Amino acid sequence: MNKTFDRIATLTFLAIGVLFMIESLRISKSAYGSVVGPNVFPFLLGLILVLLSIKLLFETMRYPSIRGEKQRLQYKKFWIIFISAILYAILLEPIGYVITTFLFLIIGFQTMEKGSIRKSIIIAACFSLGVYGLYVKMLQGTLPSWPIWLR
Repeated sequence: MNKTFDRIATLTFLAIGVLFMIESLRISKSAYGSVVGPNVFPFLLGLILVLLSIKLLFETMRYPSIRGEKQRLQYKKFWIIFISAILYAILLEPIGYVITTFLFLIIGFQTMEKGSIRKSIIIAACFSLGVYGLYVKMLQGTLPSWPIWLR
């Protein structure tokens, strides 16, 4: 763990989270045909990002001081996740939320820690289907639907 990098990332994500929360207050409170307004999801994401950033800030304060020991940054993993996130944003509308999120999570899980592909598939499927079911079916919000060939 790199203490300096973690602190910079923490402050960056904290600022982004606060910005999300502030800007989500400018979005209208309700949407036609939806019980949940379009401002709720960005506000909650910003709040989660702020809370996780504060947690990381406290954790970095407890890091032991290791002098002279440099850690190699993992550029390959960073670029895989970064390109996956860009593809996620591009493919979200045409492919739909469930499939795109499922694929993004599997790539992310396997990039961060190679392990059981079966475990990654189960967690990714439960998360993407669970969030879709909770948000679209129960809260009557809207997310990009399934692809045309699966409707």
